Amino acid sequence: MVTIYLIIFITLVAALIVSFAQILFKSELDRGKMGMLQIIKSLVTDKKILLGIGAYFLSLVIYLYALSEAPLSVVYPLFASSFIFVALFSAKFLKEPLNVRRVIGIALVFAGIAMIAVSYV
Repeated sequence: MVTIYLIIFITLVAALIVSFAQILFKSELDRGKMGMLQIIKSLVTDKKILLGIGAYFLSLVIYLYALSEAPLSVVYPLFASSFIFVALFSAKFLKEPLNVRRVIGIALVFAGIAMIAVSYV
């Protein structure tokens, strides 16, 4: 039997991986304005986009495993930690601003996720 702590851990890993994919997508798309056809073409030709798609798929597999072992009402909110990771990674790697309002929002999301995780333990 898989413990809830392992489910929490692997769900957070899935959220980290999907957040990494988002950073790959955004960093590649920031090279300049791209039309829809260019974006579609990049789905099969751009290495960062392909790596991001692979990361999304890996994250999905991990997420589905977590869902098979724990209630959706626990796993899905934990997966929402990707909002926190994306905000932090965006500030670090994409130089997006991380102002006081965003930090408060991140803290509130973290508190909500923590409360849901602890309520199941």
